[in-house]
Amino acid sequence: MVRIDEDAMRTVLHNVMRMTLLVAIGVGVSGCSYNKFTTQEEAIKAQWAQVQNQLQRRNDLIPNLVETVKGYAAHEEGVYKDIADARSRLLAARSPEETIQAANQQTGALGRLMAVVENYPQLKANEQFNRLMDELSGTENRIAVERMRYNEAVQAYNTSRRQFPANVTNKIFSFKDYPFFEAPESAREVPKVNFGTSK
Repeated sequence: MVRIDEDAMRTVLHNVMRMTLLVAIGVGVSGCSYNKFTTQEEAIKAQWAQVQNQLQRRNDLIPNLVETVKGYAAHEEGVYKDIADARSRLLAARSPEETIQAANQQTGALGRLMAVVENYPQLKANEQFNRLMDELSGTENRIAVERMRYNEAVQAYNTSRRQFPANVTNKIFSFKDYPFFEAPESAREVPKVNFGTSK
C-alpha cells in the first residue's frame, strides 16, 4: 500500500515538474515573440512616418504646380478640383488605411494633371514648371522608396505573427494587423482628359 502511494507521488511530482518546465518554456518563447512583435511594430510606425513625410512634401508642392499649370490651362477646372479634393483628404486622413486611399486618389489626380500638361508644349518650356516637376519627380521617387520599405516592414511583421510559436503570442496579445501600401486598380488605367468640354 505504501509502495503504491510512493509511485503515485513520484508520477504526480514528475508530471508537475514536466508541466512547470513546459509553462516556463512557453512563457520564455512567448516573451521573445512579444518583444519581437513590439520591435517590428515600432519599425512599421517609424517607416510609416517616413511615408507620411514624403506624402506631405508632395502635398506642399502641389499648390505651386497647379497655379503654374492654371496659367496655361485655366479651363481644366475638373482636374484642379480633383487635386484639391485629394489634397484635402490626405490632410484629413487619420489612419494608414485612409492615408493610403487618399494618397492613391492624389496620385490619380496628378496623373490627369500630367496628361493636361502634355498638350501644352509652351508650359513644358516654362522654367518654374520644370523646377516644380523636378521637385515632384524627386518626391515621387522618395515616396516609392519609403512605400517599399514600409511594405517590407509590414511583410516581416505579418509573417512573424503567423509563424509558430509566435502565432500563440499573437493570439494572446492580439497584435493588430497593418495594411500594405498598394496601388489601386485605377493606377493601371491611362488618365483620360477631354479638352473639348470643361467640367
